[in-house]
Amino acid sequence: MRRRDILAGAGSLAAGATLSFPAPAIAQGKRKLKMVTDWPEDMPGLHTSAVRLAQMIGAATGGRITIEVFPAGALVRPFETFDAVGAGVADMYHTDEYYFEKKSPGLNFFAAVPFGLTADELFAWVQYGGGQELWDALSGQFNVKSLLCLNTGCQMGGWFAREVNSPGDYKGLRYRMPGLGAEVLRRLGAIVVTLPGSEIVPALKSGAIDASEWACPWLDMALGLHKAAGYYYYPGFHEPGTATAVGINRGVWDSFDASDRRVIEAMAASEYARSLAEFNANNALWLRKLRDEGTVKILKFDDTLLKAFLEISKDVVAEIGTGDELSKKVYASYQQFRASIMDWSDIAERAFLNSRRLA
Repeated sequence: MRRRDILAGAGSLAAGATLSFPAPAIAQGKRKLKMVTDWPEDMPGLHTSAVRLAQMIGAATGGRITIEVFPAGALVRPFETFDAVGAGVADMYHTDEYYFEKKSPGLNFFAAVPFGLTADELFAWVQYGGGQELWDALSGQFNVKSLLCLNTGCQMGGWFAREVNSPGDYKGLRYRMPGLGAEVLRRLGAIVVTLPGSEIVPALKSGAIDASEWACPWLDMALGLHKAAGYYYYPGFHEPGTATAVGINRGVWDSFDASDRRVIEAMAASEYARSLAEFNANNALWLRKLRDEGTVKILKFDDTLLKAFLEISKDVVAEIGTGDELSKKVYASYQQFRASIMDWSDIAERAFLNSRRLA
């Protein structure tokens, strides 16, 4: 059967259905798995983290589980990863699940939500606030077991060909952005598109788009965005702590014994913390390099814009909570945890960071 024929059938998985697929290659107790990603092979932080996670799992299992990592386009096309793993074409994926919000809008909560949870707060909700159990129910509908395995931290607001100073500047603006942030901009009048990372710089240079977000100084400069646009805005209201998931075909996951499942969970959690540290260290370094070059204007969004983003974001996020029963449960849990953790974050992290600037 051709790959596209298999993928075409993946979208028809019935909710709650249990499907059987051939187990990964097994030889004398060893497992060989295929992991597909939505990242170019030369993309630091993202593809490199997927490779590191695969290596860590291999080392922790004494080589009993080996994982071959495929960059975007090598085994399946970009954004086919979710369907490929659900259908058993691949065993695992490494991607941001908001790319697949059309499957279920609830997936956004496990990647990034405008004015939502930071990297540490998201990990706290998933690990200790009931998020993982809800995620299991949600991704289980698509024959997938998902785990957090990477976070970029708070992202930047994006690259622009010209300055933006008010909500009116977004009318007709051709902007590359995925997820719920894209819907916020649509309601401001922007024309929003989703492009793979490899297509962003050519689109900006040709004038096909006027602006784009990608991630943060480290990844943005690796992509060459600082050579394609002259204005770099912050903060990234749309992605306060963007998480990447490792998704595992449910049949493959269920075939592991309990000890191997715990190892994979532990390695994913370890890589989540390690990747966040790596992003913070490199973002600081590359932001300094960008400032020193002096060719790009680094600007904060005006407060009138941020307030407009916030008001629209409230409506966009709330609408997810009016959908199916599972999305309602995810939304309610997320919002309850957000209200609680904001109180603590304000008197802990925010108060300290503000006081550190007093000197």
